[in-house]
Amino acid sequence: MSNLLLLLACLLAGMALRLWNRAPDNGHLALNAVIIHVSLPAVTLRYLHGFDIGASHLLPVVMPWAFFAFGALLFHAAGRAMRLPRASVGALTLVGGLGNTSFIGLPMIETLHGRDGLGLGLLIDQLGSYLVLSTLGVLAAAFYASERRVSPSTMLHKVATFPPFIAMVAALLLAPVHFPPAVDAALARLGETVAPLALISVGLQLRFDALRQNLRLLGLGLGYKLMVCPAIVVVVLWLQDAAPAMVSRVSVIEAAMPPMIGAGVVAAQARLDAPLVSVMLGVGIPLGMVSAVLWLRVFERMSL
Repeated sequence: MSNLLLLLACLLAGMALRLWNRAPDNGHLALNAVIIHVSLPAVTLRYLHGFDIGASHLLPVVMPWAFFAFGALLFHAAGRAMRLPRASVGALTLVGGLGNTSFIGLPMIETLHGRDGLGLGLLIDQLGSYLVLSTLGVLAAAFYASERRVSPSTMLHKVATFPPFIAMVAALLLAPVHFPPAVDAALARLGETVAPLALISVGLQLRFDALRQNLRLLGLGLGYKLMVCPAIVVVVLWLQDAAPAMVSRVSVIEAAMPPMIGAGVVAAQARLDAPLVSVMLGVGIPLGMVSAVLWLRVFERMSL
């Protein structure tokens, strides 16, 4: 409960800083830079180091790839049926198809399950969500923005230079090496900053001005991300008679995560309906924090 209160307090603090003009308009950019270059690599290095990757972990890692691909087809079909602008379809594809499996997902895993699930959460995030964003997400942004085709070398460079990805590779390579207690403690302290900084950053970015104008598309995008995706995972686990163990619980939590901030940044840079992106993040993140709790409870009851 204390971790959940921390998340809510930091989210409200970020909103208050913006409403009271106590932070610059682009203040979230500095926080995101610290998270991506310092906090997230630290938690990745610590919790993936020595994490035993088994066959049971492969399906959760594939999950973000499948949801993005299915969402891309769904939003493309909906765009044609509803005669939506390409920019709006692109925004839905990126922001509606990718979950916030790191900034929100990791704190929620710690809150709803425990620290032993962070390693799997990081695998889902690094080998799943962020790798999808750096490859298929970049391609989708270029396609819907009608820009020149992105070369394979450019995509490879984006992936290879992403700090948490570098930390993931380092953690796997250093698996046989025992970290001294001082190094482990330092990484732990740095990693603990992910949750408060991320939620303050989210609060600084919340915008509700475009809610009324984008209500229909908001329902489409968030309906897929917060309802369809976790429902599929819960049903699949139920059909497999899966017990509410670490892998299944973390899979449900990550599937229920709200839209990814990084996907919103890519969509905004490609000029893919910025008002829709803003409102999907602003409404989806706090709503997803609540719906994730409900979906986990649904899974637990179905597993009894």
